[in-house]
Amino acid sequence: MSKKYNVIDLFCGCGGLSQGFIEADYNVILGIDHWKDAIETFNYNHKNSKGIVADLLNLDPQEIKTRYAIENVDLIVGGPPCQGFSIAGKRIIDDERNQLYKSFLRFVDYFKPKGFVMENVPNILSMGNGAVKSQILKDFKDIGYKINYNKLLASDFAVPQNRRRAFFVGLKNSLEFEFPKPITTDNKITSEEAISDLPKDSLEDGCQYTINPKSVFQREMRNGNKVVFNHQITNHSEKTVEIIGMVPDGGNYKDLPKELHETRKVNIAWTRLNSKKPSFTIDTGHRHHFHYEFNRVPTVRESARIQSFRDEFIFCGSKTSQYKQVGNAVPPLLAKEIALKIKNYL
Repeated sequence: MSKKYNVIDLFCGCGGLSQGFIEADYNVILGIDHWKDAIETFNYNHKNSKGIVADLLNLDPQEIKTRYAIENVDLIVGGPPCQGFSIAGKRIIDDERNQLYKSFLRFVDYFKPKGFVMENVPNILSMGNGAVKSQILKDFKDIGYKINYNKLLASDFAVPQNRRRAFFVGLKNSLEFEFPKPITTDNKITSEEAISDLPKDSLEDGCQYTINPKSVFQREMRNGNKVVFNHQITNHSEKTVEIIGMVPDGGNYKDLPKELHETRKVNIAWTRLNSKKPSFTIDTGHRHHFHYEFNRVPTVRESARIQSFRDEFIFCGSKTSQYKQVGNAVPPLLAKEIALKIKNYL
């Protein structure tokens, strides 16, 4: 039997990063986030893990270790929010809004795992003319970790979405992590391959599929599952449906008559998925992006597919909350590729 490595997921949200590590056969012992809805979803889906609602700003790692009888942590993963990282200058990391990043650092320093994975927005690498990146490298070097960092595009790793994220991976013993090589550069999964087996209309939670799978990706996402959850459509006004209907597959507001260009004051408005390409980065439910064929926004399940969550992963809370949970998550298949690669170093 190969050893199962123990993982703690900080700022875990609903558990996309955790899901990827679980699929790579790690043991996620703990997930921590301040958002109750996300932890409810985390606990519902990760039966062998413990998700706790807590403010990481004020959380003492020693207290966590004692309370949950944690003996060994091999990896700490997570994506601390980065609101303060846009401040320029040398004292950038001392900005009070960056204390959540400091919490991540504090947990790594206390548990001293073999490695860590920190995920963030892509422009964290260029913020403050590179000052943020340099400070992060220094902070972790000071506590004994050698870091490599990279921007990864999710669609290069079998995720049907052109979502870019920055990853910092630190290892002890002077080992330098080499990031996984892209696996779907020339054969990216399209939006159509991701969601064309999900119907136009709502399905009640627990209903059987009404359409057979049409792609390898769809079969993988079903994973032997027989029923669907989180596929309730949004009912738009007649006017909205009429306007969406004027936008072609892969089009946007520029395809509309001039007088309708200003109906929504954002440049991403009235954008349809392109059925023949991966999705653009999905948002957290702002309702500006539409299905490539149907005149509506994607359902939570369709959004989850685009993020590479398998259909057995069920989202809890209100529909608004579910959209936000899906949109904020790390795509599990991208997380899995990193998780598999790190095994070589542990």
